[in-house]
Amino acid sequence: MHYNSHLKNLVSALPHEPGIYQYFDKDGTIIYIGKAKDLKKRVSSYFTKTHDNRKTAILVRNIIDIKTIVVETEQDALILENNLIKKYKPRYNIMLKDDKTYPWICIKNESFPRVFQTRRIERDGSLYFGPFTSVMLVRTLLELFRQSYKLRNCNLQLSEANVSRGKFKVCLQYHIGNCLGPCENYQNEESYNKSIEEIKSILKGNIGSVISGLKTAMKKYSEELNFEEAQQIKLRLEILQNYQAKSTVVSPTIQNVDVYSFLRDDQTIYINFLKVVRGSVIHSFTLEIKEKVEENDEDILLFGITEIRQRIFSNATEFIVPFKPSFQLEGIKFTIPQRGDKKMLLELSEKNVKYYVLETKKNNSLLKNEKPSERILKTAQKDLGLKELPFHIECFDNSNLQGTNPVASCVVFKNAKPAKKEYRHFNIKTVDGPNDFASMEEIVFRRYRRLLDENQHLPNLIIVDGGKGQLGSAMNALEKLGLRGKLPIIGIAKRLEEIYYPGDPVPLYIDKTSETLKLIQQMRDEAHRFGITHHRDKRSKAMIVSELDQIKGVGEKTKELLLRQYKSIENIRTADFVEVENLIGKSKAVLLKEYFSKEISKL
Repeated sequence: MHYNSHLKNLVSALPHEPGIYQYFDKDGTIIYIGKAKDLKKRVSSYFTKTHDNRKTAILVRNIIDIKTIVVETEQDALILENNLIKKYKPRYNIMLKDDKTYPWICIKNESFPRVFQTRRIERDGSLYFGPFTSVMLVRTLLELFRQSYKLRNCNLQLSEANVSRGKFKVCLQYHIGNCLGPCENYQNEESYNKSIEEIKSILKGNIGSVISGLKTAMKKYSEELNFEEAQQIKLRLEILQNYQAKSTVVSPTIQNVDVYSFLRDDQTIYINFLKVVRGSVIHSFTLEIKEKVEENDEDILLFGITEIRQRIFSNATEFIVPFKPSFQLEGIKFTIPQRGDKKMLLELSEKNVKYYVLETKKNNSLLKNEKPSERILKTAQKDLGLKELPFHIECFDNSNLQGTNPVASCVVFKNAKPAKKEYRHFNIKTVDGPNDFASMEEIVFRRYRRLLDENQHLPNLIIVDGGKGQLGSAMNALEKLGLRGKLPIIGIAKRLEEIYYPGDPVPLYIDKTSETLKLIQQMRDEAHRFGITHHRDKRSKAMIVSELDQIKGVGEKTKELLLRQYKSIENIRTADFVEVENLIGKSKAVLLKEYFSKEISKL
């Protein structure tokens, strides 16, 4: 056992007090952090016991130094351990699955607070409720608040000074009845904050007390013959009661408890949390933990409880658990139910965690088996509202630089990958001068007339590089071919990556991180690159031809030979005379030499 004199001296000096211990390796890096009710007993056990677990044995061999922090209570040790593990992420500690993707509901710390969904927590005094594992539940709650309380959704600084100076004007949301106009003082802050307090109560699970208060207020307004206000409260009551009816009612006798279940699956531990208020489950959350070295179930459960309590608001004083943890939490009663409603609650939590594990494994299996291209196409089909999978996509781009040599390009992607052999260039034939709209109409018409004439497969999606104008031109071409409404087509505007549909003036904005938008951008950029390359080649050849036209005695066939061999004027100018003579004959080679000699003398 690795237990040198330095470590012996450190352990012998440890107190019989609660606290946390940190193990360091030879590089001075923290490799493990733990908690203890008795620091001396806990730390010495690492060096006096034989560890069957290989990783634990390796951990002990790597310990070179030990530091401890003594705390007042066991609960302090739990919280400090949790925070330090998250801060330092030691190699051998259990690892939490990142929860950054989970949504929260934020009540902003500001005058006339906004209530909105967020995935980023800012330490600015705002209140956060969550995290929620169901985005649908978050949207349902926010829609409930929007219908019931008419809150603002603008980001104006509605300070008393700004409002009193008449700095703002009511917007469309006020005129359509979604906001009561606090920006022009049509609603005062006291009235607004009453709504915010009710929303806080609902998010804490106290929906019953909110309903009770509204019933009292409705009765009061009715007695005062203020029927308009009474009707408004009645509508709010109906919305809240409808939401309450959809809540999972488990037992009306259980008022306020937290339920935790525990499932170990290989080296991953899952802890499910249910929050029960007034007999209804108002929140469910599953924490996923990766085990690095051997840990006992009691310590892991406590770590999970501490982590969840730091993330999620809870004022419960009773925790229903599958087994009793090794530490005590101040003011908390641990209940291990044997029968009755509380036992049913624990079983419900256990069902939740088993279902979560099954779903996680199923999703992981699907992701492993599904090819990336299949996933991208399914995502694109869903995001763009297509009837079928866009296996074959074509994208058009104009390359009309400085109004010269107008050309266009069409790139083809199949199975979300470039099909370069099917790329096509177009020299604009029917349009004089720079006219992107007319050019787009020409190339789309020519492309699909040829596919129809040759009885080839048409694409599942057409993408036009441009906004409403280019899209309209492409639609004109499809109309002429009798393909309008038969081929899905969209336009993408460069500035804000807006997606336009035919006949719809309002663009679609796809999530910037979406694979759909990345695929569209890749095709648009590829079409642009392919078009620009052809445009430059064409313009370069045109410049060469125009200069060779200045040389009397050099005909079309000679120019063609020179272009094919040398590609550029500079290459022709610097070419060996004998080589040029062998290519086009002595007399014409002399004409070239004399021409370039005169050009050099002018410089």
